[in-house]
Amino acid sequence: MHRKFLCLTFILLFLLNCSPDNTRKRNKTKDLGEIQECCKLIVLTGYSATSYFIYRGQPMGYEYELMQRLGKHLGVEVEIRIAPDMDKILDMLNKGEGDVVAAGLTITKERAKKVAFSIPTHTVSIVLVQRKPDNWRQMQLHEIDNQLIRNPIDLIGKSVYVRRESSYYARLVNLAEEIGGDINIVQVPGNTSTDELISKVSSGEIEYTVADDNIADINQAYYANIDVSTVISTPQRIGLAVRKSSPELLEAINEWLTTMKRSADYNVIYNRYFKNRSAYIRRIKSSYFSHSGGGISQWDADIQEHATRIGWDWRLLASLIYQESQFDPKVESWAGAVGLMQLMPATAREFGAADSMSPTQSIEVGVNYLKWLDKYWSKQISDSTERIKFVLASYNVGYNHVVDACRLAEKYGKDGTVWDNNVAYYLLRKSNREFFNDEVVRFGYCRGYEPVNYVAEILERFDHYLKLLQ
Repeated sequence: MHRKFLCLTFILLFLLNCSPDNTRKRNKTKDLGEIQECCKLIVLTGYSATSYFIYRGQPMGYEYELMQRLGKHLGVEVEIRIAPDMDKILDMLNKGEGDVVAAGLTITKERAKKVAFSIPTHTVSIVLVQRKPDNWRQMQLHEIDNQLIRNPIDLIGKSVYVRRESSYYARLVNLAEEIGGDINIVQVPGNTSTDELISKVSSGEIEYTVADDNIADINQAYYANIDVSTVISTPQRIGLAVRKSSPELLEAINEWLTTMKRSADYNVIYNRYFKNRSAYIRRIKSSYFSHSGGGISQWDADIQEHATRIGWDWRLLASLIYQESQFDPKVESWAGAVGLMQLMPATAREFGAADSMSPTQSIEVGVNYLKWLDKYWSKQISDSTERIKFVLASYNVGYNHVVDACRLAEKYGKDGTVWDNNVAYYLLRKSNREFFNDEVVRFGYCRGYEPVNYVAEILERFDHYLKLLQ
């Protein structure tokens, strides 16, 4: 009876500790050790034309690239989460919905009461964003200056649009005190980006906003009719934010940043998003930039049409095609695979291609092959989400090697119908003699890391597409 009581007590304690409330509580105190144990760093950021976006099928952005480097340094996967309301991003952090905020946050005393900041990633000054006169191209520089605000005192009585919880709001409040007059600070919703406000100034929808000078400068490359020369602050420090209960993570970030900032790699990343004006203009004008056009490639219509034949989200099929060819229909692999979906000529012919270099035929025939693989695996794996992983791996390396990994998994007590930590684990081991010579293996050696990485990269990119593309 006593043993039974102890057993029931243990079960109740286990269930209690695993309750959602306790999980949230643990997340609030998660530090570096737990992050590395679960192999995942959750990064909170905003969706903007410099922080995080999709361009021609590829996730990009200053904060995105910086966090990928941090994840590699810590030896963990990076999961990006977009804050739906930037005014609440620090609350999301402290609630345990992320581990670090990488969103161009200015380090302020008020914010430092809530979170712990890293050493600065860089410094900025806040500038006024205003529209030049309509006929500015026919005017001399001094004539333009005469019609623009150059002295902050002239902001008295003017309407400036910013987010309530941004550092810009606090700066404008302080500026109003300094100049001894009221500035009409108009609050915009927390899901409004600085890029959007700059665009509205350019179009004449609003008169003024303010921005960090690096963001303002790069936007001026596209919006030639805006002026960003009037500085309204002293230099401000920009940093990453973590919970105060994550001192080990903060220390690791600071050590990494100290080295990273001295590297050429850091300068390349920073210049790519804040200095390269021609590249920025190309992105903004592109139909395949998620911040404007929202497409992935010029083949989107064909991808959408054929994705329905296998019941896939079209963005998943697009992610596969990007993995295969980066949407270049003329690419040919060292092994002889060709076209958008990199089909071997024999496979292309078997599944109906007359011209495997034709983009439309490549998509159609590639989907025919995917449909065949889906039918094959549906006999063993009923869960369509799980089955996708087996289909993707089979598309990459051939289904026979995946079947071998299923047999190995079952032989060693794993589940042959589950990919992660089961079949994928043994596919990785098919490059080891002990396993590729196993009696249950029929198709020998396989560089298993290639299909395993292939599946992971396609699904990771698909997750980015889900976040950023309609």
